Amino acid sequence: MTKQQLDGAKLAIMSNRFEGIARKMANTLYRTGRSGVLNRARDFSCCIVTADCDLLAAAESLPIHVLAGPDQMTASMHEFHPLLRKGDAFLHNSPYHGCSHPADHTILVPVIDAEGTHHFTVLAKAHQADIGNSIPTTYHGAAQDVYEEGALIFPCVQVERDYQTIDDIVRMCEMRIRVPQQWKGDFLAMLGSARIGEREIHALAEELGWEYLHEFAGQWFDYSERRMAAAIAAVPAGRATSSSTHDHFPGTPKEGITVTATITVDPVAGNVEVDLLDNQDALPCGLNVSEACTRTSCLIGVFNSIDHTVPKNAGSFRRVQMKLKEGGVVGIPLHPTSCSVATTNLADRIAAAIQTAFSDLEDGIGMAEVGAVIPPADGVISGVDPRNGEAFVNQLFLGATGGGASPTADCWATYCHVGNGGLCYLDSIELDEIYQPIHVNSRYMMPDTEGAGRFRGATSLYVEYGPVDCEIEIGYVSDGVDNTAKGVRGGGSGSGAQQFRRLVTGELEPLDACAQVTLKEGETIVSISCGGGGYGPAAERDPEKVGHDVREGWISAQRARDVYKVALTEENEIDAEATRVLRGGG
Repeated sequence: MTKQQLDGAKLAIMSNRFEGIARKMANTLYRTGRSGVLNRARDFSCCIVTADCDLLAAAESLPIHVLAGPDQMTASMHEFHPLLRKGDAFLHNSPYHGCSHPADHTILVPVIDAEGTHHFTVLAKAHQADIGNSIPTTYHGAAQDVYEEGALIFPCVQVERDYQTIDDIVRMCEMRIRVPQQWKGDFLAMLGSARIGEREIHALAEELGWEYLHEFAGQWFDYSERRMAAAIAAVPAGRATSSSTHDHFPGTPKEGITVTATITVDPVAGNVEVDLLDNQDALPCGLNVSEACTRTSCLIGVFNSIDHTVPKNAGSFRRVQMKLKEGGVVGIPLHPTSCSVATTNLADRIAAAIQTAFSDLEDGIGMAEVGAVIPPADGVISGVDPRNGEAFVNQLFLGATGGGASPTADCWATYCHVGNGGLCYLDSIELDEIYQPIHVNSRYMMPDTEGAGRFRGATSLYVEYGPVDCEIEIGYVSDGVDNTAKGVRGGGSGSGAQQFRRLVTGELEPLDACAQVTLKEGETIVSISCGGGGYGPAAERDPEKVGHDVREGWISAQRARDVYKVALTEENEIDAEATRVLRGGG
């Protein structure tokens, strides 16, 4: 059969049709997931991978879940299950075989035609509220290894055959996971999501033919690679090294963990190399970054620094080469190294080092650092609900801000963290209070905490909550207390994270950054998330934008004058003459 060359319109249509399938999968997860992690916070991702393990479509997915990893997970599916059949489904969460971290349970379904030919694989990945860890949290930052971490690890284990669930696996999970009914509901939601993807790809193939779908995939990858090469060609040639430091945690050096990245940009060849070899070995804690998250963070750092319209798929990825250290704290950790917190803390530091390195090459590219996570407002809470006597475990998403400034725009205020990309939803306070025995006392943005700049970073978010008629346990891994989000090209740093216990007396007691805290009735926990870094000198910010920030309550009039060199009238309008003098206009 003669291959058909698809024009730009056909490529765009087919890209949207595949992304539409991924969106249908995501909608299924959102509408049917049982835990708040899924049906309120939307901490999940869906994607489509070719039979050759290349990422094709991942609409509205969290970057840390899908840019790298689905390729490795599908490769392990081929390795462990060489004979794939229609009706198969596999559960995967092994960070040693391509998953992001053990908390991200993933269902893989191979899309196979009536003749038994494997064409695509659909993946539905969902962060779990509980995975059988030794403590009731999916973020065990202090775990010395995977054994202390305690998670059930499934290296691409078959859970369906001939469309029938293999109940042995389900029973194992129900006996180990603290909230078995909640987990099973999410498990079934993932299966349903993946089966929706399988059904829709079959329908697309019936309409257009399998050959047409494969021709599109190959040509879409080639087009994306050309777009990526052109975007890199717009960046100046050069080599830059930058670093980002994570706070000290249990099992880590007292000075913290510094992640160093060196980028080499070759605009003529249209390539970027990211070198992470100059980093320390894996540490006896849960912060080690899995290979999937290391590679993804490299890609995020690059994509955050160039033309944002480049498609994100296996084609554009061809233009990014990575040097990773086997056995490194970032790189390729080996079993039994714990990767419990691989998707967030140090993964964010990788991307931060890369995007700030880009900003060193030239004004107008790169990005400021994004504020670190995971504050208590986004912690995993557990206990026994006094209203029904049942145990509960769920991660809250009451809020982190952290967005960093770009060279062309202010922050995305609720970016949360680099790997999230702003795609998780903040919890409704009312729903959190309905589903868990807690009361949220307050949640608000804190003025004058942004990274100042020509374009500004996010302000910090204050959240305070506590138990109602019971005790609750809160697990969190809060980075950014000591090492705040750095600004670039003269931009200021965002404010740091803080966390406190408010005693019954009202007194505030400082809490460790990495902790499992028990709150008694009458006590609350205070969570202050990091602000984001600014881009460019604050005194170069458009005065009208500064005035708007004051009127909206993001900054005070005093900060406008002292930091941004903008004078305001009593009505918070711009005093043009006084501003000219403040900015050195004479």
